Amino acid sequence: MRSFGLVVSGALGSALLMASCCMPARAAATHAPPPAAQVRDGSHDFDFELGAWNFRVKRMTHPLSGSRHWIELDGTTKTCRVWNGRAQLEQMEVSGAGQSIEGLTLRLYNPRTRQWSLYWGTSKAGALGGPPNVGEFSSGVGEFYAQDTYNGRYVLIRYVWSRITANSAHFEQSFSEDGGKTWEVNWITDQTRVAPAADCAGGSP
Repeated sequence: MRSFGLVVSGALGSALLMASCCMPARAAATHAPPPAAQVRDGSHDFDFELGAWNFRVKRMTHPLSGSRHWIELDGTTKTCRVWNGRAQLEQMEVSGAGQSIEGLTLRLYNPRTRQWSLYWGTSKAGALGGPPNVGEFSSGVGEFYAQDTYNGRYVLIRYVWSRITANSAHFEQSFSEDGGKTWEVNWITDQTRVAPAADCAGGSP
């Protein structure tokens, strides 16, 4: 950026020079620029997830159908860090009501956007499904969004992490068919810490 100066000569210049010499220091300080806003680093927002947990899942069996039938599943989940914390891998195993789920969540942090991308997959599908849910934390609550299809219909998907403590956390997944005007919760988890976890390649978290 170029800067421009002003040159003043003669008697007017002398007067201005004397005035500037005699100006109280506090008057000049009032024009100091405000401190630059600090950029928030969200790369540690999911550190609370590192470790092993007992897992309780409440799952709506038929979302967006008008049904209100829920089932409950119990199990465990374990999260370890990858790339020195810039990514995480979570493995989940739950069962109940005649069902079992082996799930995997891959979390990747983008240092440029300062947001996380969350990818979900199951052993049954054998692949990471759909686009990732992308978002960030603010005031202790994490919100992550994606657009995908469910039963052939386009839906918005929202993840919300909340009620986070050192030994517990709450998670909800919701679908919206009207562009986010209304949401239907269809998956709820509550977890309780069992133990800290190691890096995925071994070592301490």
